[in-house]
Amino acid sequence: MTKWTSARRPFVLPMVVIPEDIDAQDIASNIAILEWMNRAAIAHSTAEGYDWAAYRRLESMFVVRRHEIDYHRSARLGEPLALRTWPGYIKGASCRRYHEVISLRDGALIARGMNLWAYIGRENHKPRRVPAEILEAFAPERFL
Repeated sequence: MTKWTSARRPFVLPMVVIPEDIDAQDIASNIAILEWMNRAAIAHSTAEGYDWAAYRRLESMFVVRRHEIDYHRSARLGEPLALRTWPGYIKGASCRRYHEVISLRDGALIARGMNLWAYIGRENHKPRRVPAEILEAFAPERFL
């Protein structure tokens, strides 16, 4: 796993585990946890003013290049969670984003993950340098 960077001021998205998240083992599936991390990243981007319309205006978008997830404890149906996320670094066309899934019942860490994102042109899908306005909105020091 990538060296961990914690945040004092992460973006937090509350949620509750729903039936569609549960697998045959009667716990939240690893695919659901990955989806939660993606959902938190999109919600954070939207909260900072970068929804899909903003990325269309910029003629660019972020795409995931890599996921790393460590699973610490199972999440169960109906369990309230906090999806915590924050940017770790932004350099050139690459960004690192960290995630934690925390139980709001007992404060236990459910999962911890990192995504490596690439910033690309919408039409040609080639890497692009992250523009200054996005660098400012997602400056890691705002969250760390």
